Amino acid sequence: MKGKNFSNLGQPMIETRFAIPGDLPNVIDLDSQITTIKKIDYWQDTFGRFVGKKGRYFLVAENRNGGETQIPLVGFIVGEIRAWEFGSQPCGWVLTILVKPEYQGRGIGEQLFEAICKSMKDDGVQTVRTMVAREDNLNMSFFRSQGMMAGPFIELEMSVD
Repeated sequence: MKGKNFSNLGQPMIETRFAIPGDLPNVIDLDSQITTIKKIDYWQDTFGRFVGKKGRYFLVAENRNGGETQIPLVGFIVGEIRAWEFGSQPCGWVLTILVKPEYQGRGIGEQLFEAICKSMKDDGVQTVRTMVAREDNLNMSFFRSQGMMAGPFIELEMSVD
């Protein structure tokens, strides 16, 4: 995927692109900065299942001021196409989106979301879904600002202890 550039007067030039194996250390670092948990095995597994795979998407955002990467990674988004779960037609699922805190509010999350939605649409998807924790107001507001709203399913769960 050719990267898409985003720039606002004096703001960094951000490019989105599909992840490559060399991005793994930066993804682990960014995730651990935000979640405070270093999930090396989880991200290694996720990279193996998503990077370069059909119907799966792992996109990153880089600061490209002056044509060179100034900061290795400022955000990423992960998603996939799922089909026939609970009778649903094939649809896209956004599984994770993270933007470095100091870059939040600059349109980078929106750029990543638009890029993954375009990739999914190009692959034949007409609907994109995600799940957000009820108390996660930041992500709830973000996804709603992108045009997402409550869908036809209700998540149910129980403890197996």
